[in-house]
Amino acid sequence: MRVLSVLAFVVTAVTMTLAQSSSRQIITTGGNPSLPFSPAVKAGGLIYVAGTLGTGANGSIAKGDIKAQTKQTLDNIAATLKAAGSSLANATSVMVYLRSASDFPAVNEVYSTYWPKDPPARTTVVLAQPLANADAQVEISMVAVPDGGQRAVVHPSGWTKSPNPYSYGIKTGNTLFLSGLVSRSGKDNSVVKGDITAQTKTVLDNGAAILKEAGMTFADVVSARVFVTDDSTFQAMNTAYRTYFPAMPPARATVKTALTSPDYVVEITMVAVKDPSRTAFTTPNADGSPGTANPNLSSAIRVGNRLYLAGMLGNTPANKGDVKAQTGEALARIGRTLKAAGFEWSQVVDGVVYLPDMSKFQDMNAGYRETFTKDFPARATVGTGLMGADGLVEIMFTAVK
Repeated sequence: MRVLSVLAFVVTAVTMTLAQSSSRQIITTGGNPSLPFSPAVKAGGLIYVAGTLGTGANGSIAKGDIKAQTKQTLDNIAATLKAAGSSLANATSVMVYLRSASDFPAVNEVYSTYWPKDPPARTTVVLAQPLANADAQVEISMVAVPDGGQRAVVHPSGWTKSPNPYSYGIKTGNTLFLSGLVSRSGKDNSVVKGDITAQTKTVLDNGAAILKEAGMTFADVVSARVFVTDDSTFQAMNTAYRTYFPAMPPARATVKTALTSPDYVVEITMVAVKDPSRTAFTTPNADGSPGTANPNLSSAIRVGNRLYLAGMLGNTPANKGDVKAQTGEALARIGRTLKAAGFEWSQVVDGVVYLPDMSKFQDMNAGYRETFTKDFPARATVGTGLMGADGLVEIMFTAVK
């Protein structure tokens, strides 16, 4: 029996490394050791899967069209989830990054075969910049529950089924993952046209209906990602957005991307957690003095054993044009926020890096490695426009104790 136990331990260790925190497991299956992120991290009852490409065993992108890449990408994620004690059927939330909006129908065709019913919540945006591998046309990241974890579809009463393969909400325990919402009527799926103000209100009114169905309100939203097609509409979006979050707004990142239809000018995806411990934090200044609160977002929201951090820039007059230096400064600001909320770098489990110029990918990684040297969090890096004129990188994290 002892020999079998030791053997089982060795086999497990091949695919999984236990990080410093006993609740945080690094999943290494299929990972590229030259890149500073893990294929997945398992922590706090969830599995965070990094942005994944359709690469084969030789590291090259799968040959064929977008359908072949989508299939290989999902097969790669399936292998990662299996190593983490889960499967695609347990996915709660998915981010799909496309290089071309014209590929959207083909991606959906393949994607729907993996979830013939009760698909996860999903957000899909279109990138102007190449992916980390220039041959890749799609990148997918994911959150899933382990085998045996609770997973329930949330669908507002009176709404028709989504025309695309996603559920409007997936709830696990006290956490609700919402799909990326666009300006469409839930009752008949018709487009609700209008400017950024009108579309932001329609999106958030739809979000309110999904939250209500799950027994929640906007006061429970902890994290949001906003995708706008025109950065000149940023302030008008904020004006409409603020009315839904009058106090302790969620952590948030806002970036510029294209969407899957020209009818839409904004898409918003959210995470909500029903927990009375919800607390907002503002990033302290470098000298330790209190920072200035942003009326549109909180620097971080702590709820239970999780911390959701906002997307943070690192641009200063001194580092203009320097991606590595801006990455370091963004991470310094994030580090101060983690400390203020009672968290450490070793508890960061998932992240997304928004990079306006993907040719600077390695420069960003060089700055990133100065903070993360091992036991990397899961991460996606995608090319998007930022709202700060001099900003060259924005980083958003989730941490779990």
